[in-house]
Order: sequence, then C-alpha cells, then structure tokens
Amino acid sequence: MSGLRAVIVSADMMTPYGKGTDACWNNILSGRTAISGLNRFNTKAFQSDYAATIDSLEYHQGDSLVMQMLKPLFDKASVSIPEDAKLILATTKGEIDLLEKNILKGTGETPDCSLTSLLKKVSALTGVKDAGAVVSAACASSSAAVARAAAMIRSKRSDCVLVVACDSVTEFVFSGFSSLMALDKFFARPFDRDRKGLSLGEAAAFVLVMSEARAKKEKREMLGEIAGWGLSDDANHMTGPSRESEGLILAIKKALKTAAADKSDIGFISAHGTGTVYNDAMEMRAFHSVFKDKKIPVYSIKGGIGHTMGAAGIIEAIIAMKSLKERNIPPTVNLKDADEDARGWVSPEPRPADKRKMALLTNAGFSGINAALVMA
Repeated sequence: MSGLRAVIVSADMMTPYGKGTDACWNNILSGRTAISGLNRFNTKAFQSDYAATIDSLEYHQGDSLVMQMLKPLFDKASVSIPEDAKLILATTKGEIDLLEKNILKGTGETPDCSLTSLLKKVSALTGVKDAGAVVSAACASSSAAVARAAAMIRSKRSDCVLVVACDSVTEFVFSGFSSLMALDKFFARPFDRDRKGLSLGEAAAFVLVMSEARAKKEKREMLGEIAGWGLSDDANHMTGPSRESEGLILAIKKALKTAAADKSDIGFISAHGTGTVYNDAMEMRAFHSVFKDKKIPVYSIKGGIGHTMGAAGIIEAIIAMKSLKERNIPPTVNLKDADEDARGWVSPEPRPADKRKMALLTNAGFSGINAALVMA
C-alpha cells in the first residue's frame, strides 16, 4: 500500500510577500503583515481600503491578474511538470477582472473570462496534455482540489496530479465582501477578542502530487504527504457558517479516518482563521469538540497574507509542510488579545513542533462547505 501514498514533490507560490515559499514563510514567522492601503481602484464606497495585494501586478492591463501571478510559477527552466500529469484548477472568480474591464471601460466585446477558458490557459502554460477539471468550492476550493488529487492517487486513477490555484483582489470581489459587511477596516485579526472581519488577499500556487512509487522511481524529493482528507457541507446559510460547527467537525473526523490517524497524532492546526466573528468562533467550537480538553497549537496565516479565497487552502498546505519540516509552528499575525475560547490554543509567537506529529488544516466557504486535510 505504500506506493499509493499521495506525496507532494514540488510546490511554489506567489503571494503579497513575493515569489516563493520561503518569502511567505519568513515573513509570517517574523509576524509581518502584507495587508496595507489599497490603491488598485477607488474604495470610497466600501467598508475598507485595506487588502494584501502584489504591487507588481497591472490592473486592467493586458493579462488578467491571475495569469500575471501564474506565469512566473511555471518557468520551464526551474519547474519539471510531467506532460502526463492530470490537472486540477482551483479558483473562485478566476479572470473576473477581464469582465470588469469590459463593463467599466466599455472596451468592446466581452472576452471569454469563464473558468473553462482559464483552465485551457493553465493547461497550455503548464505543458500538461490533460484538459483538466475545475474545482470551484468557494474559499475551500484549493483544499478540496488537493483532497481530490490525493483521492485520485490512492484510488489508482492517476499517479501524478498537478493542482493549481489562484484568485485576485478586484473591484467586483472587494465590493461583494464589503456589501456583506465582512471586511475589517484595517487588518484582519484572526482569533482576537476584538476581531472585526477579514482582509482580502491574492495569491497563486501549485502542488505536484505523485504516488510514492512514482516519486521514488523519478527520484523526486518528497516534501510531504497528503495523508487524509474530509469534505462536508452544513447546509446552514449561503454565507454564514453553522453555529454548531457540525459540518467542520464531520470534515475533520473524515480526514482523520482516511489518514488512519487518531486525534492524538495531530501536532498543530492550520485554521481557516479569517478574522470574522462567526468563522473563528465556529472553528474553535469544532476544535474543542474534536480534541476535548486538550489544547492543540492553532494558527492562521490570514493576518499576514489576507484571505486569498480559492488559493487559501493550497498556500496553507505548503506552509504546513514547511512547518513540519522546520519543526516550527507559525504565529497568528496581528493577534494581540486572544478570544476566550482560543486562549491557550493560539499565539502571536512561533512555537516548536513535534516532528512525530501530523498537521491538520481546515477551510470553510460560502454555502457551508468545509474541508479538512491531514498532512504528514
């Protein structure tokens, strides 16, 4: 059965901290936030004028924002992607800025900004022959896509899957979260007693997942294993999580079961941790339920890079692998005074990780979808 283990052999990211995992890791570890004043579009009508964006991107100019992020990740000189890899694209809005440009500036016929169109571009960019599939599951998109990749490996449907994720900060997206009154005026403060909402961010990333047997055959470095996964939907509300956390609890239990792991095997939790009142309370309720009276180290990176929507789960999976390797648990950026139910779980400082333990990752999204991954 060892050959059916789903292992990650290559990964990279583009975040508001810059290109590469190390740039993201080092900045989060230092407690520095990338959330700052937003000048990409006029924000006077919105709840906030802060977000975590990538300065080098050109808005409404040439390529879409997500393609500008993705192109540097697939430099053929540095990334070896097999042509026979199956492709999964995870995103919520993809190239929505192309549609924006047409509507706001009246630049002629509306371009094809469908997710299917973006999938074709990503397939061409990465050099894979597979037509691919799109997973668009709100803010759990990329964690759901990583789970699907692992399931394909373990069921022998494929021995190599490329998961690509991306989302960007556009006026359309920003206005939507503002209309929901979901944004913090300045900085997201996950699990803080005085949290007011989330901060949007943008990112693109990929993981190349292989069976352990193929990874060994190709002499690939194994960065980590997707040991378990679980998905659920609490069917509670279009945008709000269930107050009882039953959906996330179910997803976590499914992830532990597919990993053949016990809750005592989990060394730390990378939480969705958006900074909204209801999400953070829902997650902590789930953690208390699953782990009972034992306090497991919990952190969120969204106070650093903002909420990168469809790309959130894959970024967090890569950072969790780094945390396992370095035996270091990141701090929760912008945390000052932990909420009562999170005290003893979260910390504004890095903490040591037990090398014998695994990592649990959780994500949640609109429509009540929940995703959990166990990384080893």
